[in-house]
Amino acid sequence: MPPLNHLSSGDETPERRIRVLGVFFIVIFAVYTARLFSMQILQGDVYRREAQDIARRTTVIPPQRGEIFDRNFNSPLALNTDSYAVNITPAEVPRGEMPALLERVGAIIGVSRSDLENRLPAQSNSSYQPVELAVNVPYAAVAALAENADTLRGISWQSKPLRTYADAGSLSHILGYVGDITRDELTMLYNRGYQAGDVIGKAGIERQYDEILRGKEGREVRTVDVRGRRVSSEEQNLRTPPEMGKNLVLTIDRDIQTLAEKALGARMGSVVVMRPSGEILAMVSYPWYDPNLFNRGGMSAEYQALINDPNKPFLNRAIQSNYPPASTFKVVMTTGILAENVISPEQTVNCQGEFSYGERLWRCHIRRPGHGRLNLRQAMAQSCDIYYWVVGRDYLGVDRIISYAKEYGFGENTGVDLPGEISGIVPTPEWKETRIHEKWLGGDTMNMSIGQGYTLVTPIQMACMVGMVLNNGTMYKPHILKEVRDPVSGAVERSVRPEVIRTSGIDAAVFEQVKRDMRGVISGGTAQFPLNIKTVEVAGKTGTGEVGLQDRWHSWFAAYAPYTGSPDEQVIVSVIVEASNRWEWWAPYASAIIFQGIFAGQSYEEAVQSLGFQYLMTVQGRRE
Repeated sequence: MPPLNHLSSGDETPERRIRVLGVFFIVIFAVYTARLFSMQILQGDVYRREAQDIARRTTVIPPQRGEIFDRNFNSPLALNTDSYAVNITPAEVPRGEMPALLERVGAIIGVSRSDLENRLPAQSNSSYQPVELAVNVPYAAVAALAENADTLRGISWQSKPLRTYADAGSLSHILGYVGDITRDELTMLYNRGYQAGDVIGKAGIERQYDEILRGKEGREVRTVDVRGRRVSSEEQNLRTPPEMGKNLVLTIDRDIQTLAEKALGARMGSVVVMRPSGEILAMVSYPWYDPNLFNRGGMSAEYQALINDPNKPFLNRAIQSNYPPASTFKVVMTTGILAENVISPEQTVNCQGEFSYGERLWRCHIRRPGHGRLNLRQAMAQSCDIYYWVVGRDYLGVDRIISYAKEYGFGENTGVDLPGEISGIVPTPEWKETRIHEKWLGGDTMNMSIGQGYTLVTPIQMACMVGMVLNNGTMYKPHILKEVRDPVSGAVERSVRPEVIRTSGIDAAVFEQVKRDMRGVISGGTAQFPLNIKTVEVAGKTGTGEVGLQDRWHSWFAAYAPYTGSPDEQVIVSVIVEASNRWEWWAPYASAIIFQGIFAGQSYEEAVQSLGFQYLMTVQGRRE
């Protein structure tokens, strides 16, 4: 049996524990009391301000995009007009009231409930992130929303400048258009400061220079009460104004653009008008579209019709379509023949209109009875296929032809500052074996010698080819942007200078001879009649591209004027009229009108009158 004093000590242990616990609870209570006193009395103002912050709403104020001007910097080609956007904050809408709310809002702004529901992302009911329901909402509708603001929980609106294009016409492919950023675009651009709900450039200059044009968004922090109504106190509402984007001045001349647009007319094809230094004065691609269609939000019927149009009006044919260069490729061939000296320029080849090779009869396209004996200069002027077939196959050879095609930049992008440029094709024997699974034959070399077969070039590449001849072997990057200007002061912040992208090692004397031969095409060759212009001397090369149809051909013309003079005065014109049009060999005529208009300072109508092409006005009227 344990001693009695040991039992007495054990009986007192629970009492001590109870006392310890009591003291512990008293201490905790005292600490909490002190903390509550500090929070409510001593630091009450601090926590009240934090409670206010919870009731604050931050609204993004979209900036105005910079305006876009032509080279004369007078009236804008792309500008901003006042408009409103209507937003919804899903988490602020009472549970179960969303359908009725959208029905009411739709009735006020003239948009169906189903369209508004389609704008709401899935699983967004608990989101405090505002969602844009509609754009281009008229002021009267916004005023009606304001009158019913107390019963339209979660609905807000803000000024959102609307992009407007003034008389865009054929400028649509240059300017492009804007639209809401997509989820995929946001994934790629998030690290560059883009956010959901941003308006970004989708095509053309709007896309190419979006970061310059877009400006910097502002912020408005406003305090609201429990009903979401703004508390009107300057101390409680903070506003950081947006910064407008920079203005862009293009190299495009609006008058020359209109001249080229009318000269091409309603014919599928394109026109490029360019300085030898790379400045693009006009770029036309037909058919075009109205970029203002994208201001209406959603997918309008007109937009869907454009998407489904087999003529592909969204395609900028100047940089996004390639064609067989046809006889314009004889400029490349002539350069190679002169530079390599594989045959004397004075040595003749007898053109009898046709000859047999490889179990096939090859016929000269231009003159079926035959040209007779021609030297290089005469063959260029008369565009004799047989001369170039024979010299290309028997003297120059495929490897040299490929080399000189690449010397002119064919098969590579020019780097023009517009999105979506394609590179065309310079075929090689290896390319044919890989793509076609066939060996290169002598007939392929002959086809390539006259710009047929697998060779494909774009109209902008064709303009650069002429530019390289003009500059005696130097090629400049074609560009649309001329200047970046401050939107307030108009001060020039950046000017685009000519940039050399290719320098040839070919002797300048070769290019001088090529120029003389190109002049011969106009003075006594295939383009003598349509380019008989008294205002200015033109040098160039025609081309008729076969597409496998008996009565359809591509019509090419690549030229420059004046034939002699300062590069600052000279202008390059590259025209392609597709074989899908009724055959009329239109490219040389369109070029004649453009040259006449530019150098005589005339409109399309005046140029046609001066050239004696009045009957063409009737044809043009029937087309339009």
